[in-house]
Formats: sequence, C-alpha cells, structure tokens
Amino acid sequence: MPQDILINWSPQETRVAVVELGAVQELHVERTLERGLVGNIYLGKVARVLPGMQSAFVDIGLERAGFLHVADLMSSIAARHAEPEAVKVDAPLLPIEKQVFEGQPIMVQVLKDPLGSKGARLTAQVSIAGRLLVFLPQDKHIGVSQKIPPRQRDELRQRLQALAGETGGFILRTNAEDASDAELGEDMAYLRKTWARIRERAQVQPAASLLHQDLSLLQRVLRDVAGEATQSIRVDSREQHQALQQFAAEYMPAMLKKIQLYTGERPIFDLNNVDEDIARALGRRVDLKSGGYLIIDQTEALTTVDVNTGGFVGARNFDDTIFKTNLEAALATARQLRLRNLGGIVVVDFIDMQQLSHRDAVLEEFKKQLARDRVKTAVNGFSALGLLEMTRKRTRESLAHQLCEPCSVCQGKGTVKTARSVSYDILREILREARQFNPREFRVVAAPQVIEMLLDEESQHLAGLSDFIGKPISLQAEATLPQEQYDIVLL
Repeated sequence: MPQDILINWSPQETRVAVVELGAVQELHVERTLERGLVGNIYLGKVARVLPGMQSAFVDIGLERAGFLHVADLMSSIAARHAEPEAVKVDAPLLPIEKQVFEGQPIMVQVLKDPLGSKGARLTAQVSIAGRLLVFLPQDKHIGVSQKIPPRQRDELRQRLQALAGETGGFILRTNAEDASDAELGEDMAYLRKTWARIRERAQVQPAASLLHQDLSLLQRVLRDVAGEATQSIRVDSREQHQALQQFAAEYMPAMLKKIQLYTGERPIFDLNNVDEDIARALGRRVDLKSGGYLIIDQTEALTTVDVNTGGFVGARNFDDTIFKTNLEAALATARQLRLRNLGGIVVVDFIDMQQLSHRDAVLEEFKKQLARDRVKTAVNGFSALGLLEMTRKRTRESLAHQLCEPCSVCQGKGTVKTARSVSYDILREILREARQFNPREFRVVAAPQVIEMLLDEESQHLAGLSDFIGKPISLQAEATLPQEQYDIVLL
C-alpha cells in the first residue's frame, strides 16, 4: 500500500510518522539524551591490563575507560570457531596478558552503556546489524535466529551460506524469515560497505576515536521502513535532509529521489493530524466511526483490547450491528497495535457473534490487516471463551512507555481511594497513634475533599473518636496534597 514518511526533527527529539491513505500507521520517537552508546565501534587504546581479573581497561575517548574481559577478545573466540567440531566449548582461554599490552590500539564495540561509576562494557567481537542480517566481519560463522522454527533453519542456513561467500559471517534475523535472495544480497552489500568504511577510518584515525556510530532513527527508517511502496520521505530540517541524502546516495541510491525537504509554514505533523493521533494513542479509549469504541489496556504480561458497540444502532438487526462493529474493530485494532507498538501477548475481546460465518469473516479481516505489519505476528484464532489470542514480536518499547511514566498519585493503578475510604484510614491511624503517644492535640492535614468529608458526612464519627481518646482533633485542608495522602501531626 502506498505510504508517505514524515520526519519532524529538533535538536532534542526526532519523530517519524508512517502515513498510509491519510492515516498514521506507525510512530517512531528518539530522544537525543536517551540515545546510548551500544553498538558504537571505537579504535581504543589499552590503558591497563589486570591479569588477576583477566580483563583490561580500554580508553575509547569517554570520561571513564571501558571494561574488556578476556572472553570478549576476538582471538579467544576465533579459536573456538575455527574448527567447531574439534574445539570444546570449555576450551581454556589464552590469558589476557598474552593477548594485549598497555598502549596497544584495539578495535572494540560497546556492549553496555556506562552506568554510574562504571565504564562501558566492551567487546572485540565486532558485529554490525542490518535490516535482515547481522554481519560478523571477523568470523565465518553462519547462524539463524533461534526464534525461527527449527524446520526452516536448515533451509535458511543453506541459502545464507550460498550467498555469503568466503568473507565474514552472518546471522539471519527473525524478520528475514520470508526475505528473498535479492533482499538478503542487498543487506549483505550494505553491511560489507559499512565494514570497509570502518576499516578505512581505523587506518587514519588516532587511538580513542569513534569509528562507527549505530544508525540514528532517521537512517534506520531509511534502511528498515522505506521501500518500494514509499512515495515520499519529507523532513523539516535542512541539515537532516542533507544528511539523509548523503546516506541514501552511498547505501540506498533508489531512495534518493524520494527524499524531500519540507518548507511549508504549517508544522509537518499538522499535515495529517499526527500530534492528535499521538494524543489518542496514549489514551485507553479509541472511538470507531460507527459509534462503537475500543478499550485498550497494557499490562506487564499482555495487552487486552475490548470491543464495544457504544451508540452504533445503524444495522437492520442486532447480529448485523455486532458484525459490522467487529469488522471495523478488526481494522482499528491492527492499526493501534502498529501505532502504539504493542508487543507480546495480545487478547482481543470482540463482541460475541452467534453466526460462525461472521466470526470467520472477522478473523479473516483481522489477519488481512495484520499482514500489513512489518513486525512479525501470529494469530491463534478464537479461544473456547470467544477471545481472539495473538502475539506480536517486541521490537522496542511501546509508545506509552516511551512518552509516559506511572502517575505519581495512583502509582499506575489508574484509580485512587475515595474520600470516604481515606477518611476511615485517618480515623484508624489516629486511634493507633493515641495508643502509643499522649499529645495535647491531633491535627489532620489532608486534601480538601477529605477534610470536607470529615467535617460533613463523617463528623459524627470524628466527634465520637475525639471523645473516646479524650483529645481534640483539628483539621487542616492542603490543596497540594493528592486525595490518598495525609499527615497526622502530634501537637
């Protein structure tokens, strides 16, 4: 289906929207401060060798030296892969002091970002990720993702071996399960070209220099999202437009003519109401054109989608009303999964359908819409309880997890105690404090609605408690306090 890619760039944040038929289908967000170093390749210099820890500290130009363990040195691993059938997994590693020395230049890649007082975790086993493959330039290993069914792995491995040639090794990623030989060949060419550029830089750059930075969101979109169906790629930054053109000219010439600089007066995301779609994608409720609606709840274990008819009464009979609502919900649910980037287990509670033909039609429509998803999905069909169960591969954090945090008032529960419940908590707490302490007076500091409850509907219980403990109880409203929070001051 024809698509347009809109890119909104600012120094602090990059946002990308994929639009099909005037509707936003995917959203990608990358923030400058949150972008880590994982995947970056440096020409480092060994600063210190620690034989006792079988590790070394490597200066890569950051505030703290990176940490390199002997198991992550290429020479040790290469020995294991040289003759896979002959070398045991537990073969002894060559001591690190016999492999590196202080002042030695060494090419390393970041495995883990620096954290607190610890430097970055490094490896000398360089790997470069592409759209379909991971390139292992210092190894001849040919591998296939473990997430691909075993019966397909051997066939894919043979195809990959035939295409790979003698230089370097490759690992086939999960999303390359259905890729053609031409697509795999294009990815191999891109990865080999990237590695050649890294080696060229390593010959001329001084030690502690950055040789290769993991692709930015803009470059990843050009590599992973843009394709034959892409009509235009519009970016609202002249600087990023030039950078994208340079990247495309070198690695993806076919995309060069599609990259356009947007110079309109209106913000680029206003063209297709993208900001409104983002706001709606952060809410629980999604309204359907017919009057029905979806309720989407994301939990730690799974995502649930509940379909409701709402105010839709346009069909001739109730069965047709339900059927039409479910058909529309199938299309909307598939879009919301892409838009919100919801992964893992997904359970969709369509409205119960009495006719088997209606259920089959809704399932077929849902699968048809999911086929447009670049992320791998698997639909298990309707369960005995009438719930549709499916899975969608997790590729990155969901939109809500990227842009939001748990509410400081309800701590992510989505509900708070009523003013009456909090009032009863306060009364119990005063009684507990009165048994341990002997103040002159108890003062309750709480939210205005809680104080109002104690002064009005619960005033009799408050007076009774004051008589029982023999101490006065005063009340103070604090507008800044959330409803569940309160303080009892002993005077």
